[in-house]
Amino acid sequence: MALLLAISGLTGSLILGELGFWTALFGAGFALLFEPVAAWRLTLRLYRARPIYPDQAPLLWQMVYGLAQRAELPATPVLYYLPSAVINAFAVGNRKHSAIALTDGLLSQLTQRELAGVLGHEISHIANGDLKVMGLADYISRLTNLFSGVGQILIMLSLPLLLTEGYSVNINPLAILLLVFSPHLALLTQLGLSRVREFDADLKSASLTGDPMGLASALAKIERAQRSWLSVLLPGWGNPEPSWLRSHPATEARIERLTRYARAQHAELWPHETGIPLELLGRHCTTPPRWRIGGLWH
Repeated sequence: MALLLAISGLTGSLILGELGFWTALFGAGFALLFEPVAAWRLTLRLYRARPIYPDQAPLLWQMVYGLAQRAELPATPVLYYLPSAVINAFAVGNRKHSAIALTDGLLSQLTQRELAGVLGHEISHIANGDLKVMGLADYISRLTNLFSGVGQILIMLSLPLLLTEGYSVNINPLAILLLVFSPHLALLTQLGLSRVREFDADLKSASLTGDPMGLASALAKIERAQRSWLSVLLPGWGNPEPSWLRSHPATEARIERLTRYARAQHAELWPHETGIPLELLGRHCTTPPRWRIGGLWH
């Protein structure tokens, strides 16, 4: 976060001087203190998510409640159902008001043990404050993009003045390089921060569930299901290499860490394939995901 602020502040200072640096600093503070309360509800609405009530999936709610208690959350996250065949889950909100969205593909294809690992991972994001941290990082990156864009426009506008007799423009080449590449530097820093938070959430999930290999098995199954045919023809497609271009660590690295943790804790290494009863919402998703370049989308 300090590096992100430094990049944004330095980029802003090239345009506005000291005011640009303080704009970046106070902007980050404002985003940290005054996050929009309704933002996560809008996100769920855009995904056409609908709530899962306790009487519809009592076992699912029992798992979430138990994990939230272990994570010492002040409130249990609300569960939402996404009518998508893609295997995915994500958390929104903050420690006091949060929700976890689960796709139909996730609920229908993961076992009870694997589902507990995924829920533990999402609850760990909430407990660790990752949603606020990554939201702040995204805001700083966007502010850096704004500074960079304005700076490049001002430079382009000043170039015709070089043709004016007796007029010179003093432009530092290093400043130009920073204005051009600062958004990319901020993005790489943001991606690195995201990978670290994913590893931390994996570790906390293993601690909450006491079953590291449940999450490891879920990660392996999700990786197999989401791999498109292009990844077979073109290795690395949709899964950028090198690793510093990824928002999530490589699945192999995550599974390896979870396996080492399981051995250290003398936990069971091979999950039992016990299913979870999902008389969920009376109907399942029948619309297949649509193909897009890089994978499947719903």
